[in-house]
Amino acid sequence: MAFSSALVLTDLNDYIAPSQACIKPVEVHKSENAGPSEIKVDQQGDYYEISKDGGESKLEKASITLNDCLACSGCVTSAESVLITMQSQEELYEILNTNRSDPSKHRTVVVSISPQSRASLGAKYNLSPIQVHRRLISFFKHHLGAHHVFDTSFSRDLSLVESAREFVERYRLYMANGGDKIEEALQQQDQQQEEAGGDRRSRRRRGAGAAAGATGAQQQQHLPMLASACPGWVCYAEKTHGAVIPHIATAKSPQQMMGSLVKDYLAKKTNTPPNAIYHVAVMPCYDKKLEASRPDFFLEEFDTREVDCVLTTGEIEKMFQEQSIDFTQVPEAQVDDMFNKTALDPTTQITASYGTAGSSSGGYLEYIMATAARELFGIQDVPADPAQTPNARVIVKAGKNADVREYFLQGDDGRILLRFATAFGFRNIQNIVRKVKSGKCQYHYVEVMACPGGCANGGGQLPNPNDEQVMSAKEWLNRVESVYQTVPGVAPEENEVLKTIYNEWIGDPNSDQAKRLLRTQYHAVTENLANPLATKW
Repeated sequence: MAFSSALVLTDLNDYIAPSQACIKPVEVHKSENAGPSEIKVDQQGDYYEISKDGGESKLEKASITLNDCLACSGCVTSAESVLITMQSQEELYEILNTNRSDPSKHRTVVVSISPQSRASLGAKYNLSPIQVHRRLISFFKHHLGAHHVFDTSFSRDLSLVESAREFVERYRLYMANGGDKIEEALQQQDQQQEEAGGDRRSRRRRGAGAAAGATGAQQQQHLPMLASACPGWVCYAEKTHGAVIPHIATAKSPQQMMGSLVKDYLAKKTNTPPNAIYHVAVMPCYDKKLEASRPDFFLEEFDTREVDCVLTTGEIEKMFQEQSIDFTQVPEAQVDDMFNKTALDPTTQITASYGTAGSSSGGYLEYIMATAARELFGIQDVPADPAQTPNARVIVKAGKNADVREYFLQGDDGRILLRFATAFGFRNIQNIVRKVKSGKCQYHYVEVMACPGGCANGGGQLPNPNDEQVMSAKEWLNRVESVYQTVPGVAPEENEVLKTIYNEWIGDPNSDQAKRLLRTQYHAVTENLANPLATKW
């Protein structure tokens, strides 16, 4: 169903909070002899049947599968739900057991851990991200028998660099094909609005169609560029909004960048066939399982996926319980693998973890803006995180809710050079999609994430372990965010190990190998409306 261009969705939020129980209505089995009864819900959300005589009996909640949950919109197909169930800790246990019992079928087990998962575990156990990482190394290597434990902050640097390169390519193409005239018209609108005392947001609402040719030129060059790191958003776009697919960045996500590193670079470096490596990714999101299962990330020559199994943060917590592990007592192991964004602090001689400045969803907007400012306009003084470090060069404006922000890069003369925005959560995604499809989106780049609050609030993260009266869900998310932000941000170009590996592995960023290993493609899913009345509800 297509939305009218006049429609603005303001109260849509179909997101399920991290690990929130998703249930079907409780089932009440009626007896012919039973009289009328009532259903009561207590403060904990439990259901009770109250009989005629006043007795109470607790009702069980019926479980629901991902396929049931999303059947109404077809977001997850039956085939996809099978792929999801195949990726579990039981599958990992089976691989590890086979390694011990049958050397002829031995596979090198590689585990990649996301910084958002580390932050979630750190918030629960009151540990720093590097402490969590070192304990996870100990858990996976020394307790379970994995061979390598990597940090996807490393592969995220690759994703950021490639995303920034792609944006610069698109922007230059846009400007070479009439974008300069569009930008000049928008600058005039800016000036008129400022003289009239208005703000830029009202200018965009009233003057969206005033820049002649803006729609055609921007659509042709596929601006705005939309982030591609969130598989929930990508899956949604492919199945419901095929028209926006050309706008989605083709740079791989950090998870799949690590897949390329593990199944190509590491495989060649260690002289190991890719199908003899079992790659596990620890992620904050269940949709990452679907991303790993995409045919685009399957290596037909070796009959293997780039990422074999995705486990959520919550599933790792479950593994602790299954293995009778007290995570607070797990010893910290040394960080000694190549794909880790860590360094030895020269002052304390303690290994420190490094990340990237910006939002907990990866800092895509911040890094791409800083890179584009430098490469397109020769501007060097863009802060790594404008929202946290006020700077006259970048104007940051809050939107109608916390998940929408606008970022405007100003030139020396005050002219607006770049217009970026964030849109987290489906309520805000719908509004961006509507503007893109109608040709009225005048941003150059939008960081799109399916979850309100971004990746730190992913559906696979640990739930709030506290009573709501002690700590609300919002306060818990803020705590996870604060743990995430304790990691110092270091720009990818300052990652010497990454530069060395990139030069050895990729070499020319414009080569066919770079496109094969670092970029991907998307596919619109055609709706089958042959017999809509046959739909089973």
